[in-house]
Amino acid sequence: MSSKSKVGEKRSSSLITKYFKSNITTTTKSADALDPPSSTKQQKSPLTSVDDNTTKSSPDYTLRKKEKEFARYFNQIDKTLDSSPTTTTNITTNNPRSSSTSSSLVRPTLKRSHSTASSHLDSLNKDWLNTPITNKQKTYDNTNAYDRLIPSVTDMASAQALINSSQKTTMPDSEDSFDEQIAKAIGIDASKRILSFTVQPPTKTVNLQKNAPLTTSATHSSSSSSSSSNTRPARPKRRILMTPERILDAPYIVDDYYLNVLDWSKNNVVAIGMDKSVYLWNADTGSIQALNYRRDEQVCSLSWSFDGCYLAVGTESGMTQIWDVQRNACSRMMGHNSSKRQMGRISSLDWDRHHCSSGAYDGSIFHHDVRIKDDVVQRWYGHEEEVCGLKWRWDGGALASGGNDNTVNIWDARVSQARHTMRSHTGAIKALAWCPWKYNLLATGGGRDDQRICFWNATTGSCVKTIKTGAQVTSLNWSQHHHEIASTHGGPKHQIAVWDYPTSEKVVEIPAHSSRILHAVLSPDGQTLATAAADENLKFWRLFESEGRSRLGSQRQSQKQEFLLRKQKSLR
Repeated sequence: MSSKSKVGEKRSSSLITKYFKSNITTTTKSADALDPPSSTKQQKSPLTSVDDNTTKSSPDYTLRKKEKEFARYFNQIDKTLDSSPTTTTNITTNNPRSSSTSSSLVRPTLKRSHSTASSHLDSLNKDWLNTPITNKQKTYDNTNAYDRLIPSVTDMASAQALINSSQKTTMPDSEDSFDEQIAKAIGIDASKRILSFTVQPPTKTVNLQKNAPLTTSATHSSSSSSSSSNTRPARPKRRILMTPERILDAPYIVDDYYLNVLDWSKNNVVAIGMDKSVYLWNADTGSIQALNYRRDEQVCSLSWSFDGCYLAVGTESGMTQIWDVQRNACSRMMGHNSSKRQMGRISSLDWDRHHCSSGAYDGSIFHHDVRIKDDVVQRWYGHEEEVCGLKWRWDGGALASGGNDNTVNIWDARVSQARHTMRSHTGAIKALAWCPWKYNLLATGGGRDDQRICFWNATTGSCVKTIKTGAQVTSLNWSQHHHEIASTHGGPKHQIAVWDYPTSEKVVEIPAHSSRILHAVLSPDGQTLATAAADENLKFWRLFESEGRSRLGSQRQSQKQEFLLRKQKSLR
């Protein structure tokens, strides 16, 4: 490469460097001048060009003047290079320390613009080296992050109102403080918690109906009126099986509403009378025993003694027999003497310790003391027709009797006259039941022409409540673990119904038999109901599951049992 080309390259590079240094400064100044503050801007006149609005004091005029000077300066350089191509020419800047100067080339003086606008590029170039390097790592917004186990302020306005409520400033003629009135006016809930969990923990829901068998029915918990004095809090739902646990055959059972030929002993033995025979079924072992009853007369009533060792049998001829089931022998026969015999069949029996009470077809009630020879100790006459229902209260203080004359009598054990006589029913009363947890509450059920369940106050003789069942009521049994009562019925449905007390709401209805239910009795543990119907079936229903509950009125029953154990004597 020739020396001429090398000199030309050096001159060109130095000139270009100087040009760009001066051009950056000039451009910065021009940019600042083109965007002056709003106070110095001039509005264009309409219908004029850009050059007409340019004045000597304007930034555009200064910029154009600088451009002309640069053009003149580079033209002079080109002429010098053309005139002396082999001579090295030193192009000096306006630096006073420079040792070599050029006499022919004079660089135009570049002065800072006196524009009022400040240069953003100057300020940017001044501090850019001292600016730290920013971290370009991605940041995350944590404003919505929370922990549900850490309480947070949910409503600051309500929290502030709650804090200020401690300083009460009561306004005249008002019970609310000043802060409480303001909070109500602007819609702030002053009772809201200051700290609360943002998200509630998940709750586990259990669907009891999901895997339930089709043969079960969920019972509803009865809701009672708040105005009633006997209301109770709502109970949890429970389930009642709609199918029987066991079915036994009962052939030749007599379809007679007025008889009572089914009973369940304390020893868990079921006795049932079928025409002219009596059978015993042990619920613990499943064994069956036939009673040696060889009389040619129909069995009309059965009743177990308190200890479950003796069975009273009422016959069609008016006699009452006492059977020792351990020996399978009749130990006592009462009424064989015509002078001491009741007229007609013995259709109802019940025990109170060593006294056996019998209701007869002639409307009489005899009390037999089985310990003595002359067994008849009392005779009560309070019914005009057959006595088809007898039930002693659990404490032995009162006896309820129902008859075919549509009359219910409540007898005091100390006197021979009825304390109360109720004639509200319009049909025969066979179903009688004393409440186990309320000693003065009696439930009675009417026959085909009545179809009602009435609840009586035995102290006053007044009717407390009435339930219309729509069918003949054949038996009533109180639950020993729930505030409920079970009723059995005749046609048209032949059902078992469970009623809540005192709301009188139907808990469940079970279609139990194909014919009318004649008899029903509760098991010793109070959980199973046995029913016998005209379809010659004996069925066992699990109606009242204890569910770990103690028996209602268990304290009173235990006191009675202790009293009876002290006074009880063996039957002779």
